[in-house]
Amino acid sequence: MEKGIHVVLKAEQLGTFLGLPITNSLIMTWIVMAVLIGFALIFRSKLAMIPGKLQAGVEWLFESVLNYMTETLEDEKMARKFFPLIMTIFLFLLVANELAFLPGVGSIGITEHGEFLPFLRAPSADLNLTLALAIISFLTIEITGIVALGFYKYAGKYVNFSSPVNFVVGIIELLSNLGRLISFSFRLFGNIFAGEVMILVAGFFVAYLLPVPLMAFEVFVGFIQAVVFSMLTLFFIKLAIMDPHESH
Repeated sequence: MEKGIHVVLKAEQLGTFLGLPITNSLIMTWIVMAVLIGFALIFRSKLAMIPGKLQAGVEWLFESVLNYMTETLEDEKMARKFFPLIMTIFLFLLVANELAFLPGVGSIGITEHGEFLPFLRAPSADLNLTLALAIISFLTIEITGIVALGFYKYAGKYVNFSSPVNFVVGIIELLSNLGRLISFSFRLFGNIFAGEVMILVAGFFVAYLLPVPLMAFEVFVGFIQAVVFSMLTLFFIKLAIMDPHESH
């Protein structure tokens, strides 16, 4: 019998550790973390007063992002406070999305019960990871708004009894705010997972030809998704700290 395309929506479990499931996407996430930490340690050890090309490039990137955040938030102190979060999200998603195209990711594994079980899977193609990042961003946004404006003033954005129209608008804003959890997580998950499926289907029908331009496009998509997730977190932080009379 001819073997067809096998697509699995959730990450495959490879084993357990202290009763906790270890999936192929979790292992890939650890690899991404090791790459980032390793690069940071090596980069730190090579810092110099007269920067080389790599150090100059990294410094230019960080300064550009920090300046943009300062312009967006209109507060340099707050920009410096949230810079580590925004940059960490961007770098983590960028490396995670791009490492997914390394040879062996999704193609090396074992066959168990007649089904192929890959050892590695793109972290962003696992809804657990994207939902976790969405929760981190959501809580950061809400806590920042409460700290900056105060609980009652911040809640006044969503619960407003001054008029029926303002009350309805506030409820709509509240539902829209809660919907960020879905939009954050499913946007990233959907784009990365759909890209994997598209490349898999292309490779099944037109191997060695069609997947090449599609993979090049998905590399660009991985970069864009990292930018979008981090930028949306920044913009929503800006909206959270705005006065209710200015946020419209």
